Amino acid sequence: MQLAARAAAAIGILDKVLAGEPAEKVLTSWGRGARYAGSGDRAAVRDIVYDGLRCLRSFAALGGAPIGTLTGRSVVLGAARAAGVEALWFDGSPHGPAVATEPAAQPEGLDALDCPAWLTPQLQQALGEDFAPVMQALQSRAPVFLRVNAGKTTVEAAMAALAAEGITTRPHPLAQFALEVTGNARKIQNSATYAEGLVELQDAASQALAEAVPLRAGAKVLDLCAGGGGKSLALAARAKLKLYAHDANPRRMADLPARAARAGVKITLTTAPESQAPFDVVLADVPCSGSGSWRRDPEGKWSLSAERLAGLVALQSEILDRAARLCAPNGVVGYATCSLLRAENEDQVAAFLARTPGWSLRESYRFTPLQDGDGFGLALLARD
Repeated sequence: MQLAARAAAAIGILDKVLAGEPAEKVLTSWGRGARYAGSGDRAAVRDIVYDGLRCLRSFAALGGAPIGTLTGRSVVLGAARAAGVEALWFDGSPHGPAVATEPAAQPEGLDALDCPAWLTPQLQQALGEDFAPVMQALQSRAPVFLRVNAGKTTVEAAMAALAAEGITTRPHPLAQFALEVTGNARKIQNSATYAEGLVELQDAASQALAEAVPLRAGAKVLDLCAGGGGKSLALAARAKLKLYAHDANPRRMADLPARAARAGVKITLTTAPESQAPFDVVLADVPCSGSGSWRRDPEGKWSLSAERLAGLVALQSEILDRAARLCAPNGVVGYATCSLLRAENEDQVAAFLARTPGWSLRESYRFTPLQDGDGFGLALLARD
């Protein structure tokens, strides 16, 4: 595909996404139908689409969209102008978009930050002086991070093994076993180093969160909202544990047994954690707004509503209460979100402590994209 044809494909995909269809679904459908598109073409179109979603309003302004109007063309045109490739993407060729005549407008205010207006007061309250820098960081792609499996290798040996396969990395200070991928990230999942369980894909802040959870050898530990199991694997790598994983949707854990086998650890999946309680440590990485990980899920930034956020806060409260009931005397609950909002972090913890005698806040952590990883909150709650 020519560069202009890739831009045209991205415009068509974004038009469907802006009409309400999920980006992944539209991209998959396009990829299946576009027999002429090679793997490089599909990757390039995907990048244009997701870059456009991260910078939806600022690119639309650069693309000449009238206020309040978003189109795939305006977003892709803005992306081309931001990258200085307008003449290449909008060349009027048969398979490309028409030559651009729309006047560019410099994005201002919240449009320049690609921030949802209704959520701005909450983000400003939570982030203070970091509000604008964090929102600017969320306009870029997230770095790719690996976690070195300390149960199988060392950081230095993992870096060497990856380098031998053409994947370059460097240690990252946010977590002890974090590597930032600096070259050939798309090779990782087909690499022998990954297949042998020497490394796992995991955000650096997510790794730091797992490192902050207090563990001891032999402890009985529950990952209550395990999802794909990334944090379960990170916990298992730190100590020999009696480790259980649960998720409200067990299908999310479908790949976890294979991942655990690859990593050389044992994780017991459970649909009824109450039957194995009590646990010395319960990690509850609850469903949330995802505002700390908008670089990875930019659709979530624009689809989140006040009603949806209120529902999430209520659900988080229920899960936190459940985690407390599953915890042993003198145990610890790790309450975590990938959110930047106080309503899902500090306020949620304060409400729990106010309604639940016998618990105290041992320690709390906040990570933001300014540290390169995703945004996370973690509160370690101790049962007296």
